[in-house]
Amino acid sequence: MKAIVMKEYGHKDVLQEQEFEKPTPEEGQVVVKVHATSINPIDWKLREGYLKDMVPFEFPIILGWDVAGVVDEVGEGVTDYQVGDKVFARPELTNRGTYAEYTVVDAHLLAKIPENISYEEAAATPLTALTAYQCLFEHGSVKEDDKVLVHAGSGGVGSFAIQLAKNAGAYVATTCSTKNVELVKELGADEVIDYTKQNFEEELSDYDFVLDTLGGDIQEKSYKVLKSGGELASVAAPPEEEKANEHGVKAFFVWLEPKGEQLKEIADQMENGKLKVIIGHRFPLTEQGIQDAHELSETHHAKGKIVINVI
Repeated sequence: MKAIVMKEYGHKDVLQEQEFEKPTPEEGQVVVKVHATSINPIDWKLREGYLKDMVPFEFPIILGWDVAGVVDEVGEGVTDYQVGDKVFARPELTNRGTYAEYTVVDAHLLAKIPENISYEEAAATPLTALTAYQCLFEHGSVKEDDKVLVHAGSGGVGSFAIQLAKNAGAYVATTCSTKNVELVKELGADEVIDYTKQNFEEELSDYDFVLDTLGGDIQEKSYKVLKSGGELASVAAPPEEEKANEHGVKAFFVWLEPKGEQLKEIADQMENGKLKVIIGHRFPLTEQGIQDAHELSETHHAKGKIVINVI
């Protein structure tokens, strides 16, 4: 099979196209013929070697942890899926990812793709939507009538977080640049802070929950908008416990745990038209395509998700 492989850490040019052995499923696994995958910041952070202590993979490495495609082969003990099923998943974090024509996924992490959802939309969903879901509802306790601030609402995690929080009955504010104001309003944001013209910490107060996707100064300033007992979830950098205590809030770092049951809940919302997938960019599964996609992701200015079409 064709795959984009890296044999050392480094810049985007370490991503090279090569023929690789097609995987076979072990017990409880399926092989998925990949129709589409997507790019997430973890991909290039891992490529650069920033995560090598946390995720000590052996080379060669195939990156990519979103998949949408068709079940091609079923391992022993798998009863919920059969060859030909249209599925999507955030597979386990291994060194055999989804920048390839075929990938192996543990069956319990799969969900069926709703009929009204394309492979591209399905591929753009699992990692970012599950991250948003776990920040809001598993680590956080967002509920009806809560006031929620989502940073970078036009990005991958942010665009899902706005919609998931709104679907739960929360009041949602978000930050974005001028060009994305209309987009985040369409996603359901009640209040939009254009960070090129406004300072969110001066405009907002008494919030129950903040989703920090940026870290640094943004995380620091976010404490100011939370009420006592509020929550801050970060996917960018672990918050300092001391800072959280100073402000009388709970703060936590969220590292995604893939969960098929949660993905099925997300799929239900997609099927019912309650979750819209924002795809801003598309690239092919080629050496150049993946390198260009990484370069775009590294700018932090991609709109929505970056999708890689395999078929």
